[in-house]
Amino acid sequence: MEFQAKWIRTSEETGGVCPVFRKGWKTEKEVERATLYLTALGVYEAHLNGKRVGNYVLAPGWTAYDKRLQYQEYDITDLVVEENELIVTLGKGWFRSPMPGWQDTPDKLQRMGRPGGILGEVHIVYMDGSEEVIVTDQSWTWGESRVRFSEIYDGEFCDATFVTKEWNTVKEFAWSKEILIPQEGEEIREQEVVAAKSVFRTPAGELVVDFGQEITGYVEFTVDAHAGDRIHILHGEVLDAEGNFYNANYRSAKAEINYICSEGTQTWHPALTFFGFRYLLLDEFPGEATPEQFRGIAVYSNIRKTGEIRTSDLALNQLISNIFWGQRDNFLDVPTDCPQRDERLGWTGDAQVFTKTASYNFDVERFFTKWLHDLAADQMEDGAVGHVVPDYLVGGNASAAWADAATICPWQIYQTYGNSQILKDQFNSMKKWVDYVTNHTTTPNLWTGGEHFGDWLGLDALQGSYKGSSREEFIASAFYAHSTELVIKAGRVIGEDVAAYEKLHEKIVETFRNTYPEYRTQTEHILAVQFGLAEDCQKTADALAQMIKKDGCQMRTGFVGTPYILHVLSDYGHTDLAYTLLCRKEYPSWLYAVGKGATTIWEHWDGIMENGEFWSTDMNSFNHYAYGSVADWIYEQAAGIQTVEEHPGFEVARIQPKPGNQLKWLGASIETRHGKISSRWTHTDGAIRYEIVTPVPAQIVIGKKEYAVGPGSYIFWE
Repeated sequence: MEFQAKWIRTSEETGGVCPVFRKGWKTEKEVERATLYLTALGVYEAHLNGKRVGNYVLAPGWTAYDKRLQYQEYDITDLVVEENELIVTLGKGWFRSPMPGWQDTPDKLQRMGRPGGILGEVHIVYMDGSEEVIVTDQSWTWGESRVRFSEIYDGEFCDATFVTKEWNTVKEFAWSKEILIPQEGEEIREQEVVAAKSVFRTPAGELVVDFGQEITGYVEFTVDAHAGDRIHILHGEVLDAEGNFYNANYRSAKAEINYICSEGTQTWHPALTFFGFRYLLLDEFPGEATPEQFRGIAVYSNIRKTGEIRTSDLALNQLISNIFWGQRDNFLDVPTDCPQRDERLGWTGDAQVFTKTASYNFDVERFFTKWLHDLAADQMEDGAVGHVVPDYLVGGNASAAWADAATICPWQIYQTYGNSQILKDQFNSMKKWVDYVTNHTTTPNLWTGGEHFGDWLGLDALQGSYKGSSREEFIASAFYAHSTELVIKAGRVIGEDVAAYEKLHEKIVETFRNTYPEYRTQTEHILAVQFGLAEDCQKTADALAQMIKKDGCQMRTGFVGTPYILHVLSDYGHTDLAYTLLCRKEYPSWLYAVGKGATTIWEHWDGIMENGEFWSTDMNSFNHYAYGSVADWIYEQAAGIQTVEEHPGFEVARIQPKPGNQLKWLGASIETRHGKISSRWTHTDGAIRYEIVTPVPAQIVIGKKEYAVGPGSYIFWE
């Protein structure tokens, strides 16, 4: 729509205090329909006549603000009365908070110095057919709100005794309206409510609340207090080895709540920020705290759960729960690396390794469509893709496996949901990324000369390094081949000429094979097979299996190799070894963290080491979803539910379960665009029973037998 409204802001600086904007009007005729259109430079919460407008939390969300800013549309017909007052409270949000926390760059300082403001219109259609439009302009007033401070990292301070008494005329200011777009992503909503599990004293005497589950969102508390009583709360993910409160891994993020009570019983939660936490430290709290006073409210994008995995193993089931919670907690408008420390950024590498799992667990088509539009908007003219989207780390070199999110994510979203529009939207971005590599490499048909994250956090890393031992230019060249292949596939789907990329891909594969005839690490073996670069994939997969066994049946992979390791093993006859890795409980393994009490996925395999000490305070998130990508192996290989590339969106399915002796039974299902596909196998009476339900034509493979079936329910034996 074309806004008539003006951008408005406060007439003077308010420091950390969040301003509130006010507009009153009379409605003297009967209203047929009333609509509020609203957006902000910051995050806002709107109330009309004392009632909350909509369910959107942290509106207008997080986009590449310089080029794309969402506005929201609310039906307020039922809220309109004769005498109306619209109140909008504005926080800094992602727009103006000091992000990221660990560096002070000109770009960050520029963002912090931007003005906050709102833009909105109320459109009223009366029963007599007449219309009225109320816009943000100089007729509005502003004052200080009771929210005395709010930022993404440091938390929120509310003074419940504060009453806005001084109202001032707003200031109109110039800001682009060309960047405005209708709400594109999923709305951010309050979701699950988690009751407090316990309130206890630590050995150090601290008063701590435990929710039993790590969540992203905020705590809501109810307290009976006197006016002026203070509440001070800190957030944490884990307890230390002695059982005391710990949040040093939040680094510079204060992640605190400060609240000044009004008189009597009151219930409150933050409104303009969020936290990642399982534990609360009640540094100041009036009265005797009980679990019933606290509710953890999960806040994330309104994505619908579509996947389900259940097994006979309780530890594996906890891992699955951790994967789902890790996605919920990090899919708050942007696929963030973590929700708690002074980071919370949309890291492209994490997103691309997890996209397949994400799209099976939840319906994320709209979520990723919006984020990928931001990726394209922030992409450099030369095609470079930043480490994070929106790009708050401007100026870094593009890294292989991170920037390849430009090609990997849209292709996977297309495969899961079958909508080629995502490929049409992103095709130029995909090509630009491959062209960037072509134009910046120092060796034709490979990617050399760049700076990369390598196999980040690989377990074969040299002492003191975050990067695994796999050669960075090997990884970069492998992903160069993979992204080029995805451009070719996408182009064929949407009818684009990709002849030049076909020739390029042939040359990359040939040059890669000549340059890298041998593979030195687990990850190098994995990529060579997964991307079809090895001369003999079976021989290479066999060598990988032998290497893993020689390493004591342990993974030595990091962010790059881990998502594919089980797939490569299963695809080439080593399914039993894949199950051995999946079900391993000792460090390093997916189940090691489960044994340490994890309720989400950790950044490090040993975030809490075997002796109970922490890996570090520097970079040790306990809510990092990337390694949860193993769930796509459980869906596709263990349960056997697979897309067919020529029939995307599960229009036709391939179902090829691969049972393991480590489990008594396993079942999984995915709610597709065509209905729910489910697959379950059970060891029983010396045989294996398979139960499969498909709403679409499917090729079912049981052992070495194949069955072409139509929609229906099937039982097979092996």
